This record gives sequence, structure tokens and C-alpha cells, in this order.
Amino acid sequence: MSMTIAPDQVERIVWNQHHDPFEVLGPHAIEQDGKTVWVVRAYQPNADSVSVILPESRTEYPMQSLHHPHFFECTIDVPELVNYQLRLKSSEHDRVIYDPYAFRSPFLTEFDLHLFTEGNHHRIYEKLGAHLTTQNGIAGVYFAVWAPNARNVSVLGDFNNWDGRQHQMRRGSTGVWELFIPELTVGAHYKYEIKNQNGHIYEKSDPHGFQQEVRPKTASIVTDLDDYTWHDEDWLEKRRHTDPLTNPISVYEVHLGSWLHASSAEPALLPNGESSPPVIVTDLKPGARFLTYRELADKLIPYVKELGFTHIELLPIAEHPFDGSWGYQVVGHYACTSRFGTPQDFMYFVDQCHLNGIGVIVDWVPGHFPKDGHGLAFFDGTHLYEHADPRKGEHKEWGTLVFNYGRNEVRNYLVANALFWFDKYHIDGVRVDAVASMLYLDYCRKDGEWVANQYGGRENIEAADFLRQMNHLLFSYFPGALSIAEESTSWPMVSWPTYVGGLGFNLKWNMGWMHDMLDYFHMDPWFRQFHQNNLTFSIWYHHSENFMLALSHDEVVHGKSNMIGKMPGDEWQKFANLRCLYGYMFAHPGKKTLFMSMEFAQWNEWNVWGDLDWHLLQYEPHRKLKQFFTVLNSLYQSEPSLYAQDFSEAGFEWIDCSDNRHSVISFIRRDKDSGDFIVAVCNFTPQPHSHYRVGVPEAGFYTELLNSDARDFGGSNMGNLGGKWSDEWAYHNHPYSIDLCLPPLSTLILKLDRQKSRTLSS
Repeated sequence: MSMTIAPDQVERIVWNQHHDPFEVLGPHAIEQDGKTVWVVRAYQPNADSVSVILPESRTEYPMQSLHHPHFFECTIDVPELVNYQLRLKSSEHDRVIYDPYAFRSPFLTEFDLHLFTEGNHHRIYEKLGAHLTTQNGIAGVYFAVWAPNARNVSVLGDFNNWDGRQHQMRRGSTGVWELFIPELTVGAHYKYEIKNQNGHIYEKSDPHGFQQEVRPKTASIVTDLDDYTWHDEDWLEKRRHTDPLTNPISVYEVHLGSWLHASSAEPALLPNGESSPPVIVTDLKPGARFLTYRELADKLIPYVKELGFTHIELLPIAEHPFDGSWGYQVVGHYACTSRFGTPQDFMYFVDQCHLNGIGVIVDWVPGHFPKDGHGLAFFDGTHLYEHADPRKGEHKEWGTLVFNYGRNEVRNYLVANALFWFDKYHIDGVRVDAVASMLYLDYCRKDGEWVANQYGGRENIEAADFLRQMNHLLFSYFPGALSIAEESTSWPMVSWPTYVGGLGFNLKWNMGWMHDMLDYFHMDPWFRQFHQNNLTFSIWYHHSENFMLALSHDEVVHGKSNMIGKMPGDEWQKFANLRCLYGYMFAHPGKKTLFMSMEFAQWNEWNVWGDLDWHLLQYEPHRKLKQFFTVLNSLYQSEPSLYAQDFSEAGFEWIDCSDNRHSVISFIRRDKDSGDFIVAVCNFTPQPHSHYRVGVPEAGFYTELLNSDARDFGGSNMGNLGGKWSDEWAYHNHPYSIDLCLPPLSTLILKLDRQKSRTLSS
């Protein structure tokens, strides 16, 4: 190579138009007078003069600007040129840096790129994005971003005054741009400056960035996800050997930003235990601020533990620009939201959950993304992550864009993202949002506004393949994990394994049960006799999928009223209806999810901008309903009959489902191994029934484990004095029966006490 550089090469660097600045900048070995010497070139638009320093000898070589006032070069006669430095002088500054263009080793291997382009790099988040690393003994940050259709890409940051001319990146053959910037550390703020083929500039947050600034700012932040010390090894090991489907799962669904707030005058809790004036800016009422992840760990975890829930489900934790979206319009899929603190703070929250025996489920949103300018939309000046055709690439109802699941790199981005949360944050499950919107090409679209698949159908085959791949890999890497589909249609085998043709989730929200129950309980009890089918229909299909019964945030917003407001009757009847509903829910086959505030009967709808109405707990009905949940969760977890065979026909048996005249149902739930069973009887009217006979399969004493009408829960305290002996009176196709008192609007759960029965009968 000659020292002479073509003018057009210089111009492409100066005008930031070069796809590989390493061809021009940095050190280049040339032959001169029969020996090897080095030409060093640098483009420093803010320097008046530049020189090269060899650190070992402290020799300094002035550089010349022959082609452009800020394009510098010099020749150095040394055998090897490694880790030299540049002295940059201007009228205001004199500083010494390592030259980024002296570090030429690629961070991504050819194999990395091969896996990525075929959609199979399961840990691509360890390669793309911003990563602390060392090259030639010099610490710094390696940046890599996929932007195959960009003309050129630069790293912008507070380290270069957001000047895209200074850190121009190199394009690889697969459209991944990369650059190592020496001496950068954790905390550096950065974006990518991306120019399309016409020179239009887009400033983008890092799609694989691990942290972002607190909104409304949008820069990504360099961070190290491996510097937190975990303490949950025992929890993860136990999870790895546990089948969650045969265990109790009751989930407390939480939106962290509106569960509880602190006063803005109250210092925020920091990782080192010190306090500081809070810096989290919110759109909340004056004087309020968000709790940090660490403060939430101190307040939320003991509360959930007291209630007895097995898991906390968090509305989307991934970074999102607008509080009012509840987190469902994600711009940073690999960044936990900075509203509540740092990634390490969120790790602390998860760690503390595990140490307190509580699993963590995160809402995950692979179905769509917003159009915010710093996000994925039109990322490299083309429709990269989304479809170009709005009939496939846009949800007009939500104002969002749809991922192109048929593109390998996009599918890789999402699959790896699901694995990322389990890997780096130790979460225990994902609840996948709006699966139906992914599976159907005509979802919320009128005729002419959607494009059929290659077979002329409405099914999104590429999305289904993506979900199968994601779930297959998730359970391969993280056995014992949960993958829960919010899916509201009749798509078959959603929660069946991929090897039999299913989508591979291990749980699916039972939206049909939810709608049937809310419609039924909204009725005046007199009319319920005509709608017995609402109670019983779910049993016809309960074993067709692995269902989770969910009363979620969607049911307490947009004018739907909170749960207590849906119930008919006076205040006492409203609370009794709620206890009856929750009792039936926990006796019914399927895992359980309830949204925050339902446990103490908040009257107001959920408001994302405010606290829950905690003041209600000063009133006895609300306080006693909360106590009911503590007892209900404890009973649920202590009785395998209520969970071990949730998805098997053998786990459920009707005693009588046809007494619509009294609006009463009765059924049996059975354990798989012990032979134990429980009897559940529900009275859905305010009319109590004395001497109500229910058939049972075995003789003995049936202990009343739960009576939702008990005085402790705010009920009328009717009941069965702790239990009933069976009679040799065949009833309901069983050889024995028990004579019960059914309290008004109540759920009873009874269990045969074998030891007491044997003792007294002998």
C-alpha cells in the first residue's frame, strides 16, 4: 500500500459515507525502501493538530493534514505498531486517546454471523449491542448493530459530543456494523446514527441495549449485566427438576408503576443502602414518585408472601416510552425499564422473590412495537423489523407495527430475547401478550386490509413457526419454566408440545371461562337459574389445553368497572359474590391469575397514574376479603387434589351440575397419587339451603376446609360446624351422601378425613 490516499477516500470519510473506515483510518503497513513502515491516518473534526504517541518510548510523531484540515496522517518507522495513542490539540483541549481504528479484530466470528443470518444464534445478545471487552490489553466497549440497508452507521455518545463523524463503524458482509471504542466504561450514553442510501439520518437506541435513559430521554446506556452476585442457586436447581403443571400456581399480576408510590420528598433507596433525592421523573400527580425495584422488593414481596401467591406476574418490564401504554409498546426489548432503577436493581428484586419462595413471570410482547423514532421502526431507513406492506406490517387499531416473523434475523432477535430474560434476569416465566394478533393475518382488519398466506388462508404460518421455535428452545434451555399464552381464539393445541404439532406453550389463559364467569356473576342471582351453562361449559373443554384461569388487568379498565362493581346486590352481597367467585375459581381445574386490587375489592377501576386504593383496608369488608385470599391460597397449596391433575379428565368429576333451580353445582377434585379428593359445593344465590344432600364416593367424616361465608371473611357464618358425617344414602350416583347447609352466595370445600373416619368407626 502506498502512503498516498485517493481524494475520494478522504472525502467519503469526511462526509461520513464510508462503509469501512478501517480501509482508510488507523495503521497501515506499507513497503518503503525495502522495509515495512507504518502509515497512520486519523480523522478528528474537532482537532487543530494531532500526533501519534508510542506509549513505551513516549516518542511523539506529529501528523500532517495534507488532504483536509481535519484529516491527519504520518509515517512511523517501527517494526510493530500496537496500542499507540493520539494526542488531540485544539484551542480548548489537549487530550490523549487510543485510536479506535487501531483495533481491527472483529468481535463477531463468521460462525456467529452464520447462525444469526439463519435465525439460530440463541445468545446473539452477547454479540450485538454494547459489550465491555478488552482488545490488545486495552479495556473498552465493542458496539455492533444490524442495519444491512444503511449507507453508513456511527456511534454517537456523550464521549464524542454526539458527533457522528468521530466513531464511524465498519460494515460486515451480513449487514452488521461494528466498532471497538477503547477506554469507554459502564455508564456511557450512546445511540446509533444511521444514514440511509439517500443520506437521511436516523438516531436510534440500541435494539440490543441493556439499559436506556429514563424517559423522555432515549439514549442507551453501557452496562454490565454480569456484575450482580446472585443468591438463588437453590431455587433455580429446584425449578430445573420441577414440573410446574403438577404444582400449584397462583399468580399476583402487578403493574409496578401503579401498585404503590412514594412521596417525591422521600429519598429513593439506592443499592448501597444510602439514600438520595429521587431522580425518577414521572407524569404522576404532584408530589409522587415511583418506587425503585429495591423498594418494591421491600414492600411488594412481603405483601405477596402474606397473601400466599406462588408467583408475581409483572406487566411488561422491557423499556417503553409512555407510561400510559402499561408497558405494552416496547422500544427496548433487552432493557428493563429505567423508571424503577438499574438492571442490577431489577436483578435484586427477582433474587429477593426467589429467596422468599416466589416465582417471577414477565409479560413479554413479541407481537408488535411502536413507531417511536428512536425505536425499531424503519430502523435502517427501510422496513427492517416490520413488513413493508401495511396490510401485514401494521396494527392500525393500536398504532403499532408488526414484526416480520419470516425474516431470520428478526425471528432471531425475538427468540433470543425470550431466552435473555431467563438467562440474565433469572425469571421463571413469560406471559406472551396478544398471541391471537400474531396468529391471524386478518386480526382486527377488514376485508381488503390483509394479505392471505401462501395457501389462501388467514393463519400467520410464520408467526406460528416462530412461537414453536421460541417455546422449544425455552424449555430446552430452562426446564421448569413457564410460557403462558394470552390467546383468545380456538387455535388448536396452543399448550401442546411442539413435537406433536402444538405451539409449545405450557399454559394458556382460559378467556372463555373468564367471560362466562363475569357474565354470570354480573346477573341478578334470580336470573342465574337460566344460565347454568355459564358455570359448566368450561368443564367440557378444560382438558383440551393446559388452562390458566385469569382475571387480569384487562377486566378492570375502560369502563368495565373493578371486580366488586361487577357484582349485583347490596354491599354485603357484592362481597359474598366475590368470595363465591374466587372460591369457585380456586376449586375449578386450572392455574390461577388475579390482578392487583382484586384481593381487597377496590371499587375504582385501575388507574395507571395512581396508587391502589389502600385506604380501603381500614374497612372491615375489604380487610376480611384480603384475609380470605390468604386462607384460600394456603388451602390451594396444601391440597394436591386442587392442582395435581388440573389438565386431566381424571382430576375432575361432576357430582351434580344440573341443579339450575337452586343455582348450585357440586363436584369432586382428585389427587393423582394419594387417592385423596375434595368435594366442592357452590351456591350462587343469596338463598341459603338447609339439608342439601350431596353424593360422595366414600363413607366417613368430611371436614369443612373452606366456607367462604365464614365470619372471619365477612360472611353470615352459616355452615356445617366443621364438617359432616356421611350417610349410607346413595345419591348422585354415589353410594353415600352428606347432608349440608349451603350458606348464601358461598363456596364450600370439604375433604374426607380418613384418619378420623377410621378412628371413630372402629
